[in-house]
Amino acid sequence: MSHSFSKMMSGAAFDDGVLSLTIPPDWMQGRTTYGGLSAAICLETARRAFPDAPPLRSAMVSFIGPAGGAVEGRAKMLRQGKSVTFVEAEVSGEKGIATRCEFAFGAARPSQWNRTFTPAPDVPAPEECGSFGPPEESPVSFARHFDARLAKGGVPVSGSKEHDHFIWVRHRDETAQDIVALLALADMPPPALMPMFTEFAPISSMTWMVNVLCDEPKTRDGWWLLESRAEHAGAGYSSQDMLVWNRDGELVIAGRQSVAIFS
Repeated sequence: MSHSFSKMMSGAAFDDGVLSLTIPPDWMQGRTTYGGLSAAICLETARRAFPDAPPLRSAMVSFIGPAGGAVEGRAKMLRQGKSVTFVEAEVSGEKGIATRCEFAFGAARPSQWNRTFTPAPDVPAPEECGSFGPPEESPVSFARHFDARLAKGGVPVSGSKEHDHFIWVRHRDETAQDIVALLALADMPPPALMPMFTEFAPISSMTWMVNVLCDEPKTRDGWWLLESRAEHAGAGYSSQDMLVWNRDGELVIAGRQSVAIFS
């Protein structure tokens, strides 16, 4: 059975400051919950705990340990300033803390600066790209909740020479359109180094930093263009940049990720 993102979030109970829900098997990534969903649960917890917080501006995510099945989310205020509010949130399972996030929410302020220094890439539209879906035997069952099209780069475990990949992604759940849904989607691509693998080997995201570049990111037809670019790999770890554009070529997220590789 497939469990839609929106129904899972709306069905989560929030009582006495604790968000409770059960992660179904189709949202797992190997032995743990898909990282984007874990971060999204932290954000949903923070938003329910502090519904008057301004728009999300930044997130620092640490993937600490595995979790699946019944999980709980908790959030606490770290500081509330005149325009910026810092909130810490975490998701825990039966084995303890799985994911911890620090969110910075910030109200818009008048500024003379309103410029983007990173142009949108010249890639085919999603309708012109081939599917990027995982094979049936793949352990990344969560990926089937997304419609993904490879715009540029290689597919995982293909011995590709490319380390910079562009993928159009949208939720198959058409009602998943808010910032929580976007955070869940933004971690969907496999690590940028993985297409260079010649045989499968485990990988695991450790930390993820996300900057949200507008008050309320929106796109057309649900499509977002995600870039993952590996900068370095060594000693069993890889560092990568991650960017997200909307369908109109507007940059809405800039991020970085540290990934453990076992190859």
